[in-house]
Amino acid sequence: MMACSDWSHTWVLGVFLILAAVPLVWGFTDPRDVYAITQLHASLGFPLLPGWIPGGDPCGPPSWQGVECVNANITAIKLNGANLGGELSEDLGSFASIILIDLSNNHIGGSIPTDLPTTLRSLSLNNNQLTGPIPDAFEPLKDLINMDLSGNSLTSQLPSSMGNLSSLTTLRAGNPFNTTILPSPPASPPILPPSRAPSPQSVPGAQVYKPSAPLPESGRDEKKHSTNKITWIAVGGLLVVLVLLVVLCLSMSRCCRGRRLSEKTSKSHEMGTYGVLPETHRRDQTLRNPLYQVEKGPQAASKKMDLQPAIGGSRSNNAFQKQGKDHRIDMMGSRDTDLPPGHLPFPLLPAERIVADPTFTPLTARENASKIVESSKYFTIASLQQYTNSFSQENLIGRGVLGTVYRAQLPDGKVLAVKKLDKAASAHLSDREFLGLVASISKLRHENIVELVGYCLEHGQRLLVYSYCRNGTLDEALNLDDEINKKLSWNVRMRLALQAAKALEYLHEVCQPPVMHRNFKSCNVLLEDDLTVRVSDCGLASLLSTNSMAKLQESGYGAPELELGSYSCQSDVYSFGVVMLQLLTGRKSYDRFRPRGEQHLVRWALSRLHDIDTLSRMVDPSLNGAYPSKSLSRVADIISLCIQPEPEFRPPMSEIVQKLLHMIQRDS
Repeated sequence: MMACSDWSHTWVLGVFLILAAVPLVWGFTDPRDVYAITQLHASLGFPLLPGWIPGGDPCGPPSWQGVECVNANITAIKLNGANLGGELSEDLGSFASIILIDLSNNHIGGSIPTDLPTTLRSLSLNNNQLTGPIPDAFEPLKDLINMDLSGNSLTSQLPSSMGNLSSLTTLRAGNPFNTTILPSPPASPPILPPSRAPSPQSVPGAQVYKPSAPLPESGRDEKKHSTNKITWIAVGGLLVVLVLLVVLCLSMSRCCRGRRLSEKTSKSHEMGTYGVLPETHRRDQTLRNPLYQVEKGPQAASKKMDLQPAIGGSRSNNAFQKQGKDHRIDMMGSRDTDLPPGHLPFPLLPAERIVADPTFTPLTARENASKIVESSKYFTIASLQQYTNSFSQENLIGRGVLGTVYRAQLPDGKVLAVKKLDKAASAHLSDREFLGLVASISKLRHENIVELVGYCLEHGQRLLVYSYCRNGTLDEALNLDDEINKKLSWNVRMRLALQAAKALEYLHEVCQPPVMHRNFKSCNVLLEDDLTVRVSDCGLASLLSTNSMAKLQESGYGAPELELGSYSCQSDVYSFGVVMLQLLTGRKSYDRFRPRGEQHLVRWALSRLHDIDTLSRMVDPSLNGAYPSKSLSRVADIISLCIQPEPEFRPPMSEIVQKLLHMIQRDS
């Protein structure tokens, strides 16, 4: 027969699984909306949008960027200027209750679908790349108030049925609209399932309208039938959950009652005078919260404890402040609040007493964090403010897509670089997830990767502390610092390329799972005193937003597949090829001050790499012709492979490393 402790484990596991299954049984987002937005995501080319996970729940956590819901229904999609490509889905009409679609200022092509949601009140598709005729598909949209199709390449006039939309008050289609038509009373709001229908007052920006054009009877019947079906499925699933819960409770109660009777007659001495829980129960509690070690011996005093979250708990913060080690500092708009409480990984069984070390004190947030990230040092905001001269402009090193970097000098004279992450870059991470990110970065150990020295997590601020590279970036060495530029001979440049390639090879092929950089460029190739390469921002790919990737594309480092929302290790290879082009030519990846045909480095160089005469004229003039001609051709071949338009034709970094090694050995 199963022991009582085993039953308790089973009961907890059963309750946990049941609670986890309830949202699935209830079916949070309307299946019609899930289908419609999944098809839209696919037709747009699966863009990298925060929260948009195939098979995920659009209205449930985590939130999907630009998606607004009321209860179980998607009511708005706002992706203005999100660098979207692809085409519009032909299944837009499957949305059950959507009111607003704003996909303006993107790169969406194709034609306007003929099946549109009948509940739409606002449709913005302006400033895209839509082509073809405007379909005669707007007559069913009785509630449509605003529509903007301007800034596209649509070829036909507005369909005549557009004039029948009595509620339409604003239309931009590239030519004037007859604004003399007086709007009739607004149309009725969309019909939603009665159990989850959003009220007009709860929809942002929506107004209360009186009905003017009732929906067809067949539409109401179909929605009513679908709603009833969903409701009965939910009720049936809930009944199954309740039955399972009752069975588990009865089984556990019967088992534990028999167990207690047995213990009273044969093992009463094990309980002692302290009310100690059975050993298996106490060990279970310890596993559930490993930060609180439970004594096994009866010598320790019985003590009632209020278990606190491991990280960011208010109790820990209070203890920390009482010790006088923390300082509240308003640093550039930081929030002067305690860190938000975390969550225990599993629910705890109720217990009146446990045996604990009487000398034990609650761990502070800082100590808890140090247990999770053991290999990196924890810095306080106060100390970093002191080391950076209050994050002054004099200590500013530079700004990037993830945040601002400052120079920090420690009391012992050691210099470090402090990256203060923008809140927008890490806002989607909880404190525990941020510490997990720090732990993973600290495991990246390579001679050509910038070392993570420590971190800071206080008052809503997140900072990373790195070793400092005194000679700045490769971009500065090529374009700004004449003194270092003079040191960049041909052999030195090839050595820099080899070291940067080894760093990417380590990330792609040594690390398991592989680590994509996603932001490789000459600004992230740092130089030590002896011109040794250190690649920065490794392991931070999860912090890069869609806008960050768009900036990478605009700067000339982004591979062509980024326009389709795709990124892989081969995309890093493309970026490496661009950096090699910079080492060869001494030019920027994108230079708006050059003639129009020479602004984009890759476009300008691509046709010149295979002609020896034009190739020699591409070489950085500061080299004064001091380079081996055979090496020049080999470098051009490597660059050509790296910047292939199709990612599958680009070689892995290990192959590039070998090619560079052989070339350098031949030259020496």
